[in-house]
Amino acid sequence: MSWRGSTTVSDRIFASLPYLLPLVDSLVFGSFLLNQFPALRVLLLPLQPVLIIYGSLGQIGQIIVFFALFLLVVRNEKINHFIRFNTMQAILLDIVIFLCSILVEVLGQVPGTGFAIETVANTIFLGVVAAVAYSTVQSLLGRYAEIPAISDAVYMQVR
Repeated sequence: MSWRGSTTVSDRIFASLPYLLPLVDSLVFGSFLLNQFPALRVLLLPLQPVLIIYGSLGQIGQIIVFFALFLLVVRNEKINHFIRFNTMQAILLDIVIFLCSILVEVLGQVPGTGFAIETVANTIFLGVVAAVAYSTVQSLLGRYAEIPAISDAVYMQVR
């Protein structure tokens, strides 16, 4: 069992990698913002290889990645707590994105909600990007990223 303690550089890098999952999944919500400000697309160029690989997996492959991270990383007590914490936090962010996509789909069924959907989608995208950026920087610095409500749920799952 791995307890909290000092983290190595490789632990910090591995802890920040799972945040690619919610970032890639949130890009659907960023389409309105990226269409309004095409210059922002340049910031996403480093993600192209990840987008190609993750997109080629299809939905079944993406579910497999999701469960593989949960079962092989989060539940493996031989892996450093820091990595498991950040992986679980990324998974919970991804679940929040999934729930938000259901909300946006329901709102899409109501006539005349185009502007509201655009506003909600932009808010979701910017919120996820902010959470991912904060968590990634904290991980690379070797600190636990504390996101209200989500981190509390992570602490309950990761021992």
